[in-house]
Amino acid sequence: MNLDELTPLQLVRLMSAEDARVAPAVATQAEAIARAIEVIADRLRRGGRLIYVGAGTSGRLGVLDASECPPTFSAPPGQVVGVIAGGPAAFTQSIEGAEDHPEHASRDLDALHFGPNDVLVGIATSGRTPYVLAALAYARRLGAFAIGLACNADAELVAHADLAITPVVGPEVLSGSTRLKAGTATKMVLNMLSTGAMVLLSKTFGNLMVDMRATNEKLRLRANRIVRQLTGLDQTAAAALLECCNRELKTALVVQLAGVTPDEARARLQAARGQVRQAVGPAATLHAPPATDLYLGIDGGGTGTVALLVRAVAGAEPPWQVLGRGVAGPSNLNAIGVAEALRAVDEAVTAAFVAAVRTRVPVAAACLGLAGAGRTEEQALVRSWAERIGLAQNIEVMADTPLILAAGTPAGWGVALVAGTGSMAFARAADGKTGRAGGWGHLLGDEGSGYRLALAGLQAVVRAADGRGPATRLTEELLQALGLAQPADLVAAVYREGRDRATLAALAPVVLGAVGDGDVVAKVIVHQAAAELAELAVTAACQVGLHPGPVPLALAGGLLASSIYRYYVLEALAQQGLCAEPVAVVDEPALGAVRLAIA
Repeated sequence: MNLDELTPLQLVRLMSAEDARVAPAVATQAEAIARAIEVIADRLRRGGRLIYVGAGTSGRLGVLDASECPPTFSAPPGQVVGVIAGGPAAFTQSIEGAEDHPEHASRDLDALHFGPNDVLVGIATSGRTPYVLAALAYARRLGAFAIGLACNADAELVAHADLAITPVVGPEVLSGSTRLKAGTATKMVLNMLSTGAMVLLSKTFGNLMVDMRATNEKLRLRANRIVRQLTGLDQTAAAALLECCNRELKTALVVQLAGVTPDEARARLQAARGQVRQAVGPAATLHAPPATDLYLGIDGGGTGTVALLVRAVAGAEPPWQVLGRGVAGPSNLNAIGVAEALRAVDEAVTAAFVAAVRTRVPVAAACLGLAGAGRTEEQALVRSWAERIGLAQNIEVMADTPLILAAGTPAGWGVALVAGTGSMAFARAADGKTGRAGGWGHLLGDEGSGYRLALAGLQAVVRAADGRGPATRLTEELLQALGLAQPADLVAAVYREGRDRATLAALAPVVLGAVGDGDVVAKVIVHQAAAELAELAVTAACQVGLHPGPVPLALAGGLLASSIYRYYVLEALAQQGLCAEPVAVVDEPALGAVRLAIA
């Protein structure tokens, strides 16, 4: 409200903060945008067109995106078209009232011979522009696919579209000026629609634009550079290859990468509908020149995946500088499957490069510590995938627990004790011998874990409700945490609402908090859980001859971040005869992966 009183610097900071809301808003529409890309690519593949329709800023953005498709993707003229209310003159000057003439929409589309094979994207920030609504209705009457793009979730436009994309960016800094956040969101969505469709139409190989013919000197230089980048040929050899292929870039790439003749390459491309990767076959892996000073450390578990991109720094301690940190969803191979786990790893790696503001390239070495990758078979699958995508020159794959030792012990040997949703212990002796205990999952094990701690707390509430156990503060605290009124509501909350073990494990801090409040029942539960967890550590240490110690101990997992629980666990270890020294809490296991990658 005091915009006119701000200094230029305050104004810039305000607008920057508001603009930061745009990307998350667009991200909420990911599934709708992806569906739109699929439809657009399918219609273009069948000879249809992509038609943008809008008024004012929305129309200009549509015309801009359409005009950039031919030079960017060698799209045929007229394949992507922008239509703006008021005609071409409205692109450079405001024609007031043009958007209020819905009858002009069908006239303008008829002039393009708009038909049922086309896709229309109606752009209206408010979602109620008459010209755009009429265009969407006309498209649907003809059997074309109508996509509506607005920045209001409840826009009138939604009812007129086969598919709605509605990134809600909120009020503008300058009230009503939709050329600001709404314009930025619109540009982002249109970028995704046209780029995504062109990628599906085989206009790219990797992230390079390869659907071009070298018809002038500038394009010849660009084609030569792309051939060199994708094949490793030098400039002279790349030029000779292109001449041999009549300057057809895609043909040249298939010739070199698949080892076939130009005619065979053209036949492969025709059979593959122009997809270079498919035409080349298994040899289509892209390997950019590796960055010999970069390393990746990846920690993947049941709740998330972290990738750290670092640059080696000789003589420093630690001998690296973190350039970027990427986070993605879970990557436990056993819990979600290999394909989904590797997708999360790939997403985390890409995010790390983005955070470092660097183009993603193969690195010198990568260490991947993934839950569920303790066996040779799983490690081979992950390694094969990493080699196929060109992740690194040297690749090491292991379970996630060894990362904790690497990150939290002076020399990489000792005992790693993990307690989060699940639990396990891993030990490594100085001679390399390893042992483990626990990690059997919530049905067979997970002693001392957050899940087991929370479950014991809920069971105490149930016993107290029956009169089979003592009264406890856990009744009030756990019911409040779950938003329940009485213990009888637990049945529906736990069973019918399908709460998974991670959700239940999130209640563990409530049990620990009750210990701090002096609740005797909670104290017994925590004491028992800590003793069981300590037993895992002692067992693993005995397997490799580290008991009684002193043994370096690395603790990890959200549960052991609690000073209360950590106290009980260390006390239980001492009672069981294990001398833990030194003790470290590992907040970032991926740093252990970094250390192992650089070693």
